Amino acid sequence: MTGSRHNRIFEGVDPTTVLLYVLIVLAGCASIFAASYEAGSAEPLSFSNFYMKQLVWVGAAWVTALVVLLLDVRFWHMFAYPAYFAGLLLLLAALAVGKEVNGAKAWFEFGSFRVQPAEFVKIATALAVARVMSAYSFSISRPGDLAKVGAVLFMPLAIIVLQNDTGSGIVLGSFLFVLYREGLNKWLCIPVLLIAALFIVSFLLSPLALLVLLLLVCTFSEAKMNGIWRSRLIYLAALLLGALVLWGVAGLAAPGAMDFYRCLLVATLVSLVPVAVYAYRSNLRNIFITMGLFLGAMVFLPTTDYIFNSILRQHQRDRILSFLGIINDPLGTDYNVNQAKIAIGSGGLAGKGFLQGTQIKYGFVPERHTDFIFCTVGEEWGFLGALTVLGLLCALILRLMRMGERQEEPFGRIYCYSVAAILLFHVLVNVGMTVGLMPVMGIPLPFMSYGGSSLIAFTILVFIAVRLDAATRQFSLGAKY
Repeated sequence: MTGSRHNRIFEGVDPTTVLLYVLIVLAGCASIFAASYEAGSAEPLSFSNFYMKQLVWVGAAWVTALVVLLLDVRFWHMFAYPAYFAGLLLLLAALAVGKEVNGAKAWFEFGSFRVQPAEFVKIATALAVARVMSAYSFSISRPGDLAKVGAVLFMPLAIIVLQNDTGSGIVLGSFLFVLYREGLNKWLCIPVLLIAALFIVSFLLSPLALLVLLLLVCTFSEAKMNGIWRSRLIYLAALLLGALVLWGVAGLAAPGAMDFYRCLLVATLVSLVPVAVYAYRSNLRNIFITMGLFLGAMVFLPTTDYIFNSILRQHQRDRILSFLGIINDPLGTDYNVNQAKIAIGSGGLAGKGFLQGTQIKYGFVPERHTDFIFCTVGEEWGFLGALTVLGLLCALILRLMRMGERQEEPFGRIYCYSVAAILLFHVLVNVGMTVGLMPVMGIPLPFMSYGGSSLIAFTILVFIAVRLDAATRQFSLGAKY
């Protein structure tokens, strides 16, 4: 009877996914040990050490994984909305009475342990999005249904931003990949990407240079897609005329930034009038889509200054400016990234060896057991070790996507792709910031960084997907026989 029960628990469970998960967790434990172990310590097995605490969290995570596998698969469908609203309440509670850590009021503290509810809200949000989008009457091309998904994503995002935990909030942007997979029109995805690009580029170019860049991008991209160059060149000429008008008007205007933007917007609107008339008379209706994107970008540009100066905090502004090379502060803002690069680069091809990392051992790399855990991998295990860890993470993400494609129900497919998107975003941002390709954000490396909240949350995320996939495989095997 015991053996039969054991088989039913694990029947249909994808062993490859579980093996990848275990290998990554063990690699994380080894890295945390290397990052926090002190030679000659009087109490190496004390639970005051980070690596001993992480072992406790690993045990708790594996028990949690077993519980997830024991639950009926229908539980997650029914539990989606209650979990989502409970998560929102926890975020609000953390904002009201939580403990502030590194400027973010996003933690609950219980003795020596801290819990970050935002990590678990990712699970609830993934379940809620899957529940909304798997409804029988849902259509992603219907504005009302798309607005429901937007509301589900916006509410936790708004609270997390209020907590000043912008890094965790940005993770919710990964759901754009899920929406695109489910058939979201590319013309609705492009504006979101343009907003992110414009926010960055606005710090590097003058307003006039931005205007000319937008003109060129909008015109030539649309001409390339539609293959009609003559009419698009007329469109470009008219808009460039607006740029010339702007040049003259801006020279006469007051030097204030808002006055400049007003002149820019008015001149652009004036230049678009003949373009709109020509497009309407020539039945070139697609131009109006490009014009709408262009005008949206023009309206958004003045808000970048407000977002940067009023919403972001000083350390966040410094990190962005440092990433763009606008400021250089090697002993301040740039210190973490510079030391991370030194640590990873010094590892060479095969690394310095376990517990032999000097940058890590002597504390040159801050947060070396949490956000910058990849530095330990790079210094001690070298390029080959870092490549192995990234290969394991990528294999797990690809496996989750494959599991999503195996699902026969939309709920399971959407959820599996949501998990894959969240993990991919974390890996890209965390590894990117350690090598200077991304601004520094407080985002952990999945299953590798120290922390009970993130480890258990990522474990639940993955094993719900494993449970959904197991149910599908069980059904397929039953149908076959």
